[in-house]
Amino acid sequence: MHFQYIIEAEDKKTRARAGRIITPHGEIETPIFMPVGTLGAIKTLDSSDIAGLGAQIMLSNTYHLFIRPGTALIKKAGGLHKFMHWDRPLLTDSGGYQVFSLKEKRKITEEGVGFQSHLDGTKVFFTPESVIQAEKDIGADIIMPFDECIEYPCEKDDAVKAMQRTHRWLDRCICAHRDTPTNQALFGIIQGGVFEDLRRESTTFISGSDVDGISIGGLSVGEPIEDMYRMTGIIKELIPKEKPLYLMGVGTPANLIESVSRGVDMFDCVMPTRNARNGLAFTSQGRVHYKDGKWKEMTDRPLDESCSCYVCRNYSIAYIRHLFHSGHMTALRLATYHNLYFYINLMKEMRQSILNNKFSLWKDAVLSKIGN
Repeated sequence: MHFQYIIEAEDKKTRARAGRIITPHGEIETPIFMPVGTLGAIKTLDSSDIAGLGAQIMLSNTYHLFIRPGTALIKKAGGLHKFMHWDRPLLTDSGGYQVFSLKEKRKITEEGVGFQSHLDGTKVFFTPESVIQAEKDIGADIIMPFDECIEYPCEKDDAVKAMQRTHRWLDRCICAHRDTPTNQALFGIIQGGVFEDLRRESTTFISGSDVDGISIGGLSVGEPIEDMYRMTGIIKELIPKEKPLYLMGVGTPANLIESVSRGVDMFDCVMPTRNARNGLAFTSQGRVHYKDGKWKEMTDRPLDESCSCYVCRNYSIAYIRHLFHSGHMTALRLATYHNLYFYINLMKEMRQSILNNKFSLWKDAVLSKIGN
């Protein structure tokens, strides 16, 4: 079964919408949050944990999987689904974010990007064509084209060059994708920094390209949050209604809510898992630093008194704090499980509020409790 996006409901007061994405490995109900398993796993959890949490799709990273264990090995194993024992949809990023995050270890040319491995210094060269082949070997249901993610702040001339190169690379990715047809859906990535005219130009180009969905790249890289929301709103006005919109690398629970109200359908972010491992839990009442001393004797209080996840039903915040300060891996596992449950459940509630045409009321009520 090939990729398909179906709109089920649209909020009358905002641009929020609910829909379904159909892929070869199952359906995805939108708006959706994708847990990030960079190397084909989420730290401290396994695939059955993630499925049990109700996650409908996961994200992995082409650059990191190419470096280790190698996409040839993944292909030999039958693709990433089999390799990681995951029978639901997968999305792979292309490595374009590493063009930004590994700027000290890469060199950009028109042909592609030369990286020096962050592990052992080995030199590797990524081209749009080689990235598409790597993603085909990985076998994800939704794949991203190779792009150049620009840093913030940057000069406009640099943003123009990165955007135009991203467009040229997309054309090459599309050709490579056509040469060896699969059931994988290829999205396009909009770039342009925080420059409104560039974002409009890039959106027009990507919207006119032969892609199955549209992604917003180059945001959540340090720019003011107001700029991220402004760029998202501008882009939404210009893209085809029938294609899903994916805001890459975002974000806090409030970011998700505000972005859905601006028309975004898909998200991914390491925030819930990374913060969990550093002593922070997301809850219905806002952020809780569970490692703080004030929780030391709270043996009758869970991380979130309004949460029905396995962790909150069975463990106290005092116990999780105790494990964290004892250096016990179980603390990280329990906090990660809770945070992902919170994100996934938040998206389910948000979707239901759209279907019930009560999104604005739901949004105001939730934001008043969790803050920004």
